[in-house]
Amino acid sequence: MRLHLLAIGQRMPGWVARGFDEYAARMPRELPLTLRALPGPARSRAMDTATLRRLEGRSLLAAIPEQALVVALDEQGRAVDTRRLADRLAGWQQSGRDVALVIGGAAGLDEALRERADWLWSLSPLTFPHMLVRVLVAEQLYRAWSLLNNHPYHRA
Repeated sequence: MRLHLLAIGQRMPGWVARGFDEYAARMPRELPLTLRALPGPARSRAMDTATLRRLEGRSLLAAIPEQALVVALDEQGRAVDTRRLADRLAGWQQSGRDVALVIGGAAGLDEALRERADWLWSLSPLTFPHMLVRVLVAEQLYRAWSLLNNHPYHRA
Protein backbone atom coordinates (compact mmCIF):
# COMPACT_ATOMS: atom_id res chain seq x y z
CA MET A 1 0.00 0.00 0.00
CA ARG A 2 1.15 3.51 -0.82
CA LEU A 3 -0.03 6.93 0.29
CA HIS A 4 -0.09 9.42 -2.58
CA LEU A 5 -0.52 13.09 -1.80
CA LEU A 6 -1.77 14.83 -4.94
CA ALA A 7 -1.79 18.62 -4.88
CA ILE A 8 -2.35 21.48 -7.29
CA GLY A 9 0.54 23.90 -7.43
CA GLN A 10 4.12 23.00 -8.20
CA ARG A 11 5.91 25.97 -6.67
CA MET A 12 6.47 25.39 -2.97
CA PRO A 13 8.47 27.47 -0.55
CA GLY A 14 11.58 25.61 0.62
CA TRP A 15 10.25 25.22 4.15
CA VAL A 16 7.13 23.44 2.84
CA ALA A 17 9.19 21.00 0.79
CA ARG A 18 11.54 20.37 3.73
CA GLY A 19 8.63 19.87 6.14
CA PHE A 20 6.88 17.40 3.87
CA ASP A 21 10.12 15.55 3.12
CA GLU A 22 10.91 15.29 6.84
CA TYR A 23 7.65 13.48 7.63
CA ALA A 24 7.65 11.40 4.45
CA ALA A 25 11.14 10.14 5.36
CA ARG A 26 9.85 9.01 8.76
CA MET A 27 7.17 6.78 7.25
CA PRO A 28 8.02 3.07 7.22
CA ARG A 29 9.10 1.41 3.98
CA GLU A 30 5.87 -0.58 3.88
CA LEU A 31 3.82 2.64 3.99
CA PRO A 32 5.56 5.13 1.70
CA LEU A 33 4.19 8.66 1.39
CA THR A 34 4.86 10.50 -1.86
CA LEU A 35 3.90 13.94 -3.10
CA ARG A 36 2.92 14.68 -6.66
CA ALA A 37 2.50 18.39 -7.27
CA LEU A 38 0.47 19.05 -10.40
CA PRO A 39 0.62 22.24 -12.41
CA GLY A 40 -2.44 24.40 -12.22
CA PRO A 41 -4.21 25.41 -15.43
CA ALA A 42 -3.08 28.49 -17.29
CA ARG A 43 -5.18 31.29 -15.84
CA SER A 44 -6.59 34.41 -17.35
CA ARG A 45 -8.61 37.30 -15.99
CA ALA A 46 -11.60 35.98 -17.89
CA MET A 47 -11.51 32.60 -16.11
CA ASP A 48 -14.10 32.30 -13.36
CA THR A 49 -13.60 30.30 -10.16
CA ALA A 50 -15.90 27.46 -11.23
CA THR A 51 -13.92 26.92 -14.43
CA LEU A 52 -10.65 26.98 -12.49
CA ARG A 53 -11.95 24.38 -10.01
CA ARG A 54 -13.23 22.19 -12.86
CA LEU A 55 -9.87 22.27 -14.70
CA GLU A 56 -7.93 21.57 -11.49
CA GLY A 57 -10.37 18.77 -10.67
CA ARG A 58 -9.80 17.10 -14.04
CA SER A 59 -6.05 17.21 -13.50
CA LEU A 60 -6.34 15.72 -10.01
CA LEU A 61 -8.79 13.01 -11.11
CA ALA A 62 -6.44 11.98 -13.92
CA ALA A 63 -3.54 11.66 -11.43
CA ILE A 64 -5.34 9.28 -9.04
CA PRO A 65 -3.80 5.81 -9.24
CA GLU A 66 -6.12 3.11 -10.54
CA GLN A 67 -8.16 1.40 -7.79
CA ALA A 68 -6.96 3.87 -5.13
CA LEU A 69 -9.16 4.97 -2.27
CA VAL A 70 -9.65 8.72 -2.57
CA VAL A 71 -9.47 11.07 0.40
CA ALA A 72 -10.30 14.66 -0.52
CA LEU A 73 -9.05 17.36 1.83
CA ASP A 74 -11.89 19.81 2.21
CA GLU A 75 -12.88 22.19 4.99
CA GLN A 76 -16.45 20.85 4.65
CA GLY A 77 -15.21 17.31 5.32
CA ARG A 78 -15.13 15.32 8.53
CA ALA A 79 -12.77 16.43 11.27
CA VAL A 80 -11.24 13.58 13.25
CA ASP A 81 -8.86 13.27 16.15
CA THR A 82 -5.60 11.34 15.93
CA ARG A 83 -7.09 8.11 17.28
CA ARG A 84 -9.84 8.10 14.63
CA LEU A 85 -7.33 8.91 11.90
CA ALA A 86 -5.19 6.01 13.13
CA ASP A 87 -8.24 3.72 12.94
CA ARG A 88 -8.90 4.96 9.42
CA LEU A 89 -5.25 4.34 8.47
CA ALA A 90 -5.44 0.80 9.88
CA GLY A 91 -8.52 0.16 7.72
CA TRP A 92 -6.74 1.49 4.65
CA GLN A 93 -3.78 -0.80 5.36
CA GLN A 94 -6.11 -3.80 5.72
CA SER A 95 -7.71 -3.01 2.37
CA GLY A 96 -4.31 -3.22 0.69
CA ARG A 97 -5.34 -0.47 -1.75
CA ASP A 98 -3.32 2.64 -2.37
CA VAL A 99 -4.74 5.85 -0.92
CA ALA A 100 -4.77 9.11 -2.88
CA LEU A 101 -5.03 12.16 -0.62
CA VAL A 102 -6.13 15.06 -2.80
CA ILE A 103 -5.53 18.76 -2.15
CA GLY A 104 -7.09 21.26 -4.51
CA GLY A 105 -5.86 24.72 -5.31
CA ALA A 106 -6.79 27.98 -3.64
CA ALA A 107 -10.24 27.94 -5.32
CA GLY A 108 -11.21 24.69 -3.56
CA LEU A 109 -12.31 21.31 -4.88
CA ASP A 110 -14.46 20.62 -7.90
CA GLU A 111 -17.75 18.82 -7.24
CA ALA A 112 -16.74 15.88 -9.48
CA LEU A 113 -13.75 15.29 -7.23
CA ARG A 114 -15.87 15.44 -4.10
CA GLU A 115 -18.24 12.89 -5.63
CA ARG A 116 -15.31 10.58 -6.50
CA ALA A 117 -13.94 10.78 -2.95
CA ASP A 118 -14.40 7.86 -0.60
CA TRP A 119 -13.92 10.21 2.33
CA LEU A 120 -13.91 14.01 2.78
CA TRP A 121 -11.41 14.94 5.47
CA SER A 122 -11.17 18.32 7.18
CA LEU A 123 -8.00 19.17 9.07
CA SER A 124 -9.72 22.05 10.83
CA PRO A 125 -12.63 24.45 10.54
CA LEU A 126 -9.93 27.02 9.73
CA THR A 127 -8.96 27.52 6.12
CA PHE A 128 -5.28 26.66 5.78
CA PRO A 129 -3.10 27.72 2.86
CA HIS A 130 -3.05 24.71 0.54
CA MET A 131 0.78 24.65 0.61
CA LEU A 132 0.77 24.27 4.41
CA VAL A 133 -1.79 21.45 4.19
CA ARG A 134 0.88 19.28 2.54
CA VAL A 135 3.00 19.40 5.69
CA LEU A 136 0.04 19.01 8.05
CA VAL A 137 -1.26 15.92 6.23
CA ALA A 138 2.19 14.31 6.22
CA GLU A 139 2.61 15.00 9.95
CA GLN A 140 -0.86 13.70 10.83
CA LEU A 141 -0.34 10.49 8.84
CA TYR A 142 2.98 9.93 10.58
CA ARG A 143 1.36 10.63 13.95
CA ALA A 144 -1.47 8.15 13.19
CA TRP A 145 1.04 5.48 12.12
CA SER A 146 3.02 6.16 15.31
CA LEU A 147 -0.06 5.66 17.43
CA LEU A 148 -0.91 2.37 15.71
CA ASN A 149 2.64 1.12 16.30
CA ASN A 150 3.12 2.45 19.85
CA HIS A 151 5.95 4.62 18.59
CA PRO A 152 7.35 7.09 21.17
CA TYR A 153 6.21 10.03 19.00
CA HIS A 154 2.68 9.54 20.24
CA ARG A 155 2.63 7.81 23.59
CA ALA A 156 0.21 9.10 26.21
